[in-house]
Amino acid sequence: MVSTDMRLAMAAVVVMLMAACAHTAGSGRLASVGSSPTGIMRVNPANIKRVARELPGGYEVTGLAAAAVPASVWGLGTDFTAHPAQCASLADPVHGRNETGQGLSGSGSGGIVYAAVASAPANVDAAVITQCRQWTMATQHASAAVHLVEPPHIDGIQTVGMASETTTSVEGGTQIASQAQTFAAYLGDYYAYTILITDPGSVHSPLPPQFVADLLVKTVSALRG
Repeated sequence: MVSTDMRLAMAAVVVMLMAACAHTAGSGRLASVGSSPTGIMRVNPANIKRVARELPGGYEVTGLAAAAVPASVWGLGTDFTAHPAQCASLADPVHGRNETGQGLSGSGSGGIVYAAVASAPANVDAAVITQCRQWTMATQHASAAVHLVEPPHIDGIQTVGMASETTTSVEGGTQIASQAQTFAAYLGDYYAYTILITDPGSVHSPLPPQFVADLLVKTVSALRG
């Protein structure tokens, strides 16, 4: 039997995993688009550092040299297959190019939190939202089930919410499951996201999904400030 601490350590080696959270979509919005902003949207990626002060007290914060796309944080890397295939763009909007991004992570008893921003001039295609209410992703050693959840509303910004459940096989045939919630915002020439990763076997209570949803709003505010 694998202890909670061992689970988390193994998860870190496998690049951080994800899974479905209790924040359900219900009849809520699966994507949010506020009123169109006027003029050019100004974003300062360096301001991502300000988000550190929004993390819970006692959290250990680490800067990220590059902002991995959500799929990588989920433990799937960038070499994965998605079904339906078009849903891959929601998990990897920069098509594996994460060298231009930056961000931070924070670890504590409530789970692991990520906040990041990357250069990615893209929008959310309404057709993809309709076709990808739920989908699956897989690599040789990991698989994930993903579904859309209601994202926070940010005026003038496209936002998307995703919940996923990832199972990863490691040495000795052990399987590690993890849960997570992802919220993303499309900021003109940039893409920002916040992610909460939790271990379903942990004895500690996880941070609520609403925390990471609110964190996206604060992240966008910091980047535009």
